[in-house]
Amino acid sequence: MTTAIGTDRAELRAELSGSTYDLLVIGGGILGTSVTWMAAQAGLRVAMVDAGDFAGATSSASSKLVHGGLRYLQTGNVRLVAENHRERRALAADIAPHLVKPLTFVVPIYRGGPHGAAKLGAGVFLYSALSVFGDGMGKVITPHQALARVPALRTEGLRAAAVYGDHQMNDSRVAVMTVRAAVDAGAIVLNHAEVVGLRKTGGSVTGADLRDRLDGTEFGVSARLVLNATGPWVDHLRRMEDPDAAPSIRLSKGAHLVMRRHEPWKAALTTPIDKYRVSFAIPWEDHLLLGTTDEAYEGDPAGVSATEADITQILDEAGHAVRDSQLRREDITYAFAGLRVLPGGPGQVAAAKRETVLTRGTGGMLSVAGGKWTTYRHIGRHVFDTLAHLPGRPLGDDLADILPAVPLPGLASPDAVALRLWTDRDPGARMDPLVARHLATHYGTIAFDLARLIREDPALGERIHPDGPDIWAQAVYARDHEWAATVDDVVRRRTTLTVRGLDTPDVRTRIAALLT
Repeated sequence: MTTAIGTDRAELRAELSGSTYDLLVIGGGILGTSVTWMAAQAGLRVAMVDAGDFAGATSSASSKLVHGGLRYLQTGNVRLVAENHRERRALAADIAPHLVKPLTFVVPIYRGGPHGAAKLGAGVFLYSALSVFGDGMGKVITPHQALARVPALRTEGLRAAAVYGDHQMNDSRVAVMTVRAAVDAGAIVLNHAEVVGLRKTGGSVTGADLRDRLDGTEFGVSARLVLNATGPWVDHLRRMEDPDAAPSIRLSKGAHLVMRRHEPWKAALTTPIDKYRVSFAIPWEDHLLLGTTDEAYEGDPAGVSATEADITQILDEAGHAVRDSQLRREDITYAFAGLRVLPGGPGQVAAAKRETVLTRGTGGMLSVAGGKWTTYRHIGRHVFDTLAHLPGRPLGDDLADILPAVPLPGLASPDAVALRLWTDRDPGARMDPLVARHLATHYGTIAFDLARLIREDPALGERIHPDGPDIWAQAVYARDHEWAATVDDVVRRRTTLTVRGLDTPDVRTRIAALLT
């Protein structure tokens, strides 16, 4: 068994309050986690805390894509697309091939649609050229060829379709693995730990006072530098530092639906809705992921959810290209929404640039918000470089160079892991091939640790719900090695139970018992 990662909350609280850190990162979304990982790789003493679960908000409410961003070509941002492609290919080849997988996308071209075949054909060709044709050449195909890839495609008025390549992932699993990578590099992390106040020394922010949300214990963390990476809550923390801090961001809500799929899809759909917006229909976790919306959000970030209006809009927009038989409301297994953090300013949120906002407050706290999953390592490194070169060098001069491509834990070919899981047992006691595949593509070689748990206790090899591939060993492993402390941590972000609509009251009760 691999060495146990420190997940004992009392021990972690004692460690956090017992020493001074070079850097305290507040916020365990993908941005905070990436900076924590980079800082630990540079040899710093770094701690990260989050009021909820790691990637519990925006970072686990994405479109699950690792992509170049075809629509950025529409706004002429060729450099951004090329940069995204570079990072996408690094993730898929060197950092996380066990978690990030290639996916073909079809763009249907309908009579009277917002884009013609010539324009889209040129667009997907340029898009694939910017990734040095690493995913094949973007091209235009016939309606018949498109239907062979996407069986639920509407064919009325379909003139042609464009094809290109990108990648997809399970964002929650990539986030948990990145937290593990940061801890492997020396970071200390704790979820469900809410900041109730900032510590100040001579006007400078030098740490935070926290409350454990699970048992109410109060404790503090001291640090030479504090980074506010709380996403939609970034201005809330800035006002803790300075009550007069002006707003730095605005929020845009993006909702998604997960639906049962009636037949296999060999490709995803990118359907142009108007000149700038697209609707995705993506085969994901044996289901179909539809979305997304893009509208200004003014409410409490904790209260964001997919509304009835969002569900209607997503189904209507998907219906431009997907047949009604695949869009029945009774097939929805899960609806969710997240908040994009955008630079403050005028204009429509849909047209706002998806860029990272960095500000430094009156007490020296650095606040960072925004960015996207595809370039999360790149953004983490950029923010870390900014921290390293702040006036007065609060992090010191003695920083190690960060290696260019440290892989996430479990790096391996998922095909090889699945094969080994399946063949490792006597034929009569072999793991179900679907379970083996599921573990391989969500854990990589860490799946062998789960297999060892099953050898020690065969009951852990049983499925949590008969209709899904998640097994009890995953719940035990989430509790003991992945900081899962609540039922939602397990069913929403360590397994796929919630997205499949399988987190029944009985399942939740049994997982709650396991956690206590």
